[in-house]
Amino acid sequence: EYIQPNYLYYPTEIPDDEYFDELWGLDAIDAPEAWDIAAGAEDIVVSVIDTGIDINHPVLSGRMWTNPGEIAGNGIDDDNNDYIDDVYGWDFYGNNSSVFDYEIDDEHGTHVAGIIAAEANDEGVIGVAHGAKILALKFLGPDGGDTAGAIEAIEYAKEMGVKVVNCSWGGDEENLALKQAIEGS
Repeated sequence: EYIQPNYLYYPTEIPDDEYFDELWGLDAIDAPEAWDIAAGAEDIVVSVIDTGIDINHPVLSGRMWTNPGEIAGNGIDDDNNDYIDDVYGWDFYGNNSSVFDYEIDDEHGTHVAGIIAAEANDEGVIGVAHGAKILALKFLGPDGGDTAGAIEAIEYAKEMGVKVVNCSWGGDEENLALKQAIEGS
């Protein structure tokens, strides 16, 4: 047992380079060659623990994970997991089912989700694993997020059976509680 501060976390900076949007990195990691073998499958779910994700974005709307045990908008916790209407995931920052609140505040999570799984639909970009699904878990708001929210999001992903988690954020402190949550101990 131990005691530690509830550290704050922030999204990692999105580069502002002139040609960053062209995602040259996909070619650098040989993603197009890998797609000849596999492009991810719908049974692969990646949990993006970050700011919110625009679930209606043209390249993401078809890639969003949906909770099979939840009925959208009925105000009931259908799957008895203590989260009401958690159809696309959960907002641990705002403690509600809205995984996308504001375009500017939730830009980072949307961007990260796009890098991972933007679908091949001739609009915008294509994701590295454009056949995978995205589980949206928001814990970062306009002023960052904290250890407790990050851990709750990790535990939620585990509860939903998601084995791949993306955490594109960081802080300056050593965080034993977060480390244990990630390691599963």
